[in-house]
Amino acid sequence: MMQQYLRLKADHPQTLLFYRMGDFYELFYEDAEKAHRLLGITLTQRGSSNGAPVKMAGVPFHSVDQHLARLVRMGESVAICEQIGDPANSKGPVERKVVRIVTPGTLTESELLPDKAERPLLALCRQTQRKTVVIGLAWLSMAAGALRVMEISGDATTVDARLRQELDRIAPAEILIGEDCAQDEGWPLRAATLPAWHFDGQAGSKALLTQLSTATLSGYGAEGLSAALGAAGALLRYAQSTQSQSLQHVRTLTVEREQEYIGLDASTRRNLELTESLRSQDAGPTLFSLLDHCRTTMGSRLLRHWLHHPRRDRRVAMSRNAAIQLIIDAESADTLGQVLAEVPDIERITTRVALLSARPRDLAALRRGLQQLPALCEQISRSTGNAEGSMLVRIRAALATPDECLDLLERAIQPEPAALVREGGVIATGFDAELDELRGLSQNAGQFLLDLETRERARTGIANLRVEYNKVHGFYIEVTNGQTDKVPDDYRRRQTLKNAERYITPELKAFEDKALSAQERALAREKSLYDEVLRALAPHIAVLQRIAHAIAAVDTLTALAVHAQRHGWCAPRLVEESVLDIEAGRHPVVENTIERFIPNDCRLNDERRLLLITGPNMGGKSTFMRQVALITLLAYVGSFVPATSATIGPIDRIFTRIGAADDLAGGRSTFMVEMTESAAILNGATEQSLVLMDEVGRGTSTFDGLALAWAIARHLVDATRSFTLFATHYFELTQLPENHPTAVNVHLSAVEHKDNIVFLHAVQPGPASQSYGLQVAQLAGVPQTVIRAARKHLAELEAHSLQASPQFDLFAAPAETETASEPEADTQAQLDHPLTDALNDIDPDTLTPRQALDALYRLKAILAQHA
Repeated sequence: MMQQYLRLKADHPQTLLFYRMGDFYELFYEDAEKAHRLLGITLTQRGSSNGAPVKMAGVPFHSVDQHLARLVRMGESVAICEQIGDPANSKGPVERKVVRIVTPGTLTESELLPDKAERPLLALCRQTQRKTVVIGLAWLSMAAGALRVMEISGDATTVDARLRQELDRIAPAEILIGEDCAQDEGWPLRAATLPAWHFDGQAGSKALLTQLSTATLSGYGAEGLSAALGAAGALLRYAQSTQSQSLQHVRTLTVEREQEYIGLDASTRRNLELTESLRSQDAGPTLFSLLDHCRTTMGSRLLRHWLHHPRRDRRVAMSRNAAIQLIIDAESADTLGQVLAEVPDIERITTRVALLSARPRDLAALRRGLQQLPALCEQISRSTGNAEGSMLVRIRAALATPDECLDLLERAIQPEPAALVREGGVIATGFDAELDELRGLSQNAGQFLLDLETRERARTGIANLRVEYNKVHGFYIEVTNGQTDKVPDDYRRRQTLKNAERYITPELKAFEDKALSAQERALAREKSLYDEVLRALAPHIAVLQRIAHAIAAVDTLTALAVHAQRHGWCAPRLVEESVLDIEAGRHPVVENTIERFIPNDCRLNDERRLLLITGPNMGGKSTFMRQVALITLLAYVGSFVPATSATIGPIDRIFTRIGAADDLAGGRSTFMVEMTESAAILNGATEQSLVLMDEVGRGTSTFDGLALAWAIARHLVDATRSFTLFATHYFELTQLPENHPTAVNVHLSAVEHKDNIVFLHAVQPGPASQSYGLQVAQLAGVPQTVIRAARKHLAELEAHSLQASPQFDLFAAPAETETASEPEADTQAQLDHPLTDALNDIDPDTLTPRQALDALYRLKAILAQHA
């Protein structure tokens, strides 16, 4: 047995091998120690090898999924080794083989996958053509059967930056690269390496032609994409090896282009909190969690995909807008939701059918889902009315019931099947005559024994004769010792007890042979029939996938319609002109977490391209900026938006530079992270980009930061000409619009009452008067002694600043040196005046009324003395 194990382990040296032994999956040697460390399972030993004990650990087969889920989350891969031979006919160890390999990117089981997210497998192929670097990407969502490819080309620096952005967008669970690229800079560190020849472009093209059963790839737009085809070939080879079979459900290929989607880098996705909250310790609300009113997990996954992949083509968004409007107008969201709630995850069930790993309850759920299609089509028809050619009409056409498939499921599968085929009770009565007969033998044994007992009592005259069964001796006739002289000649003694004898007769023996084998034969027949049903469903896989996609689409549209109705969102207007005009916009997440949200307008056009935003901390600058970006993104997703009206022109990318955080692991300070993100914006933004810049330059000295912020703002308004929201506490920047007419000052207002501050959260024209930093510090709980000291020092700084340079202008030319001598002398004289020292000695916050009056008289006396 250990020789067999070591042979199998040699084929999978880097993978944990789960070796099936009876009711357990066992691990040996280093695998056992690793599993003990990762899973906390008991480490024991079994025998010895070369004098050393053989380490062993194991998990029960019925609870293996929970252990696999933990290992996959840790990034581990597991080879599942099953017994495929018959123990009864085996001489020596039962034949075993690795039936599949569980890896993070090739999961299909519902227990191992998150319901509302994909975990794709991705392969990368790098080619160099003269001075141009071409990177091919191919990624596969195994649970959905969706295969996509794309290529990125350019010089090495820009290609690596764009690759990181694409990896952030795709978010693969597992990455494959060639061994020849493993040491290249810019490539993912946690990537699995494959032989370089797996990434050959011609071999990849042939693999795709075979997979898609087509003669050419031109219909998919994939001709000539050598690097992408090489990546796809390596990916398919790897995925097939993990499943130990062909991938019947991978039947389509999508070629994506870099310019197809609105660009969102990792910083933007994080700052806008699309699907992950910035509060890592507290899973706070996100845009996805807010909008996810989907009734199916398929719809939730599609909604997540739309949020991360807003299309630049406004026709796509407008089509979705129109479908949402139809649902709202027909008031059909609730009834659609009720029907959708009865639909299971058809997409993932279909994948398991294709891989022959679907369980009985998967098929029962699939049947239930297909039975909902007529009602779903009826509800969609009520919404569409006469809107021919709309998105909902196309969805309804895709939801035609596959009668042959549904008929097979209704005839073959029990209404409430067992969880596993080996338990029996899966195939419906009447589907197979042989199975019904075998079940009859097993189920009717009790009645046969009662009838036999009645007949034998009458024939022998033994009133207390009993016909019974136990697992050790099988069926028998029991006669007490006082009645054994009446036993007929055809009785054969089977067992002698203290007070009775047990017998068997030819009739009972024949029934025993038949009955005891009937259950085993019924289970074997049921397993065979179930496999036939799975194979019979294979021709329907493409239709089932089409139905799953259509259900996901109508579910997502319904969820967006529900949210728009509940919260008073409007349909945006997407136009060709360069404009971003939002009236009474709100932050979609924040408006649901506070009692009263103050809406604000945002108007950007060719004459108004940069808003310079000033105002107090906590005044709402970041919220305002984020809401503009989210409204823009939602509009191109195809959703309604939180505003009274919104008119939005072409947008190619959304950039954000918000917040402060260092990158300790990467060796980058907070300021370095800030400058890196700023550099990405300045190098990548175009005239059609939306840029959010918050507090640039605050991580260094005041004048360095001020100079950088001014230069960055000027570059954005003059050179890049992006639509820009630029928030700052550098009041010197508010002079920018004086020399740059497309820049405009706005501020978020606040009102100070005594020592308190009230934030109005309203965007108003013009620059702010102050930042209210000390008031915010007081709200935060900074001790009063510190606040008083800060106020005193602030007054001194402001006084010195005003005296030293009363006409300071960031954009003015330097003053002539000879004109500065006299004001400097005057300033020094003022600072040396005795009244200045007396004023500095007074702390108004600590004086009683009497002390204040005394201080005032003292100041008057000093002034009179030096008049």
